[in-house]
Amino acid sequence: MGGLKPPSAEEPVQSGRRRRQRRRRLQPARRGARQRDPAAVLAPRSVPRSLPGVVEGRGAEPPRPEGAMAAPVPWACCAVLAAATAVVYAQRHSPQEAPHVQYERLGSDVTLPCGTANWDAAVTWRVNGTDLAPDLLNGSQLVLHGLELGHSGLYACFHRDSWHLRHQVLLHVGLPPREPVLSCRSNTYPKGFYCSWHLPTPTYIPNTFNVTVLHGSKIMVCEKDPALKNRCHIRYMHLFSTIKYKVSISVSNALGHNATAITFDEFTIVKPDPPENVVARPVPSNPRRLEVTWQTPSTWPDPESFPLKFFLRYRPLILDQWQHVELSDGTAHTITDAYAGKEYIIQVAAKDNEIGTWSDWSVAAHATPWTEEPRHLTTEAQAPETTTSTTSSLAPPPTTKICDPGELGSGGGTLTPFSIGVPVTLALAAAAATANSLLI
Repeated sequence: MGGLKPPSAEEPVQSGRRRRQRRRRLQPARRGARQRDPAAVLAPRSVPRSLPGVVEGRGAEPPRPEGAMAAPVPWACCAVLAAATAVVYAQRHSPQEAPHVQYERLGSDVTLPCGTANWDAAVTWRVNGTDLAPDLLNGSQLVLHGLELGHSGLYACFHRDSWHLRHQVLLHVGLPPREPVLSCRSNTYPKGFYCSWHLPTPTYIPNTFNVTVLHGSKIMVCEKDPALKNRCHIRYMHLFSTIKYKVSISVSNALGHNATAITFDEFTIVKPDPPENVVARPVPSNPRRLEVTWQTPSTWPDPESFPLKFFLRYRPLILDQWQHVELSDGTAHTITDAYAGKEYIIQVAAKDNEIGTWSDWSVAAHATPWTEEPRHLTTEAQAPETTTSTTSSLAPPPTTKICDPGELGSGGGTLTPFSIGVPVTLALAAAAATANSLLI
């Protein structure tokens, strides 16, 4: 009967042999290549790894004996590590660990509690990592008397046995602000003006300023200066306005608040910057003159429409009194009454011709009037002095000095024995002999 033959007993053996041969052909040609053990795939995931292994990315695992089963990564261990990491992160970044910021007034007393710890809890306090003395504690609270600036810092409270961090306080010691000093000035008239402010005394803690500018009832924009944090600029909306400006400023910090305000007319705050490039030079062959030049301030926008007048002062360095000269126009002046050969100091100020106030003094210039060069002594003039000094030893001694006849009868003093010269003595002797002969 045609059809399929029943399987013989040898067919399972042949089919198994064929499978083994096919497996050998599929094996890698390189000897020692590691093969994946099918048993490893079926191994239970709870089997622990026999060797710790190397962290991924840091090196290869040590070679295993042929046929050894590769240990899988235990998922339970990963879960435990993840939980531990979460606990550590929570401890380090929990809201309790964030320091509490506290501001206290200079000279006051303060009590810092140790978070939610009981009053009789055993704790230790540190400031900036340094242990504090136990006598500063009142139970678990830290008590500080007469606060000084040096008391500012990070205070931390720890459990005494476990050193577990219980509480942190970032303490800032300072003062409330006093009334600020406010001023406004127009050095760029007619473009606009600026206002600046400062505190008369420091507060040692951050302050917040708020400036408001009103022109009548209209609020004006005050643009912050990019370089100076305590200055803002305002542009003029209407020139020659009779409406007053009002500028108010308030200051506040964690310990208090203060404010002030000023009101002014447009023309009263005009004040130019000092003149620039002041130079003084001597005038040749004029020992009492100095020529002074300067330039208008570069910040003054329109010197043609709004001209400036100038004020010059000068004095010699040896004197304290200034001399002054006011000039209606021009940027030069000649001093005609200087002391010859004396160094002078010169400064210049500026002001709008009609409104405002004088500027500050310029940078000082120094100059000395012209002086004639001294003439050197010639050798002929020095020769007699040399001859006199070399022949002074040949002068007659005092005993042979010839006196002036007028000195003899002057009666100016008593004559010493050898003060009369030899010729005079001989003349007196001859006169005495003549008198004797006449008597005989």
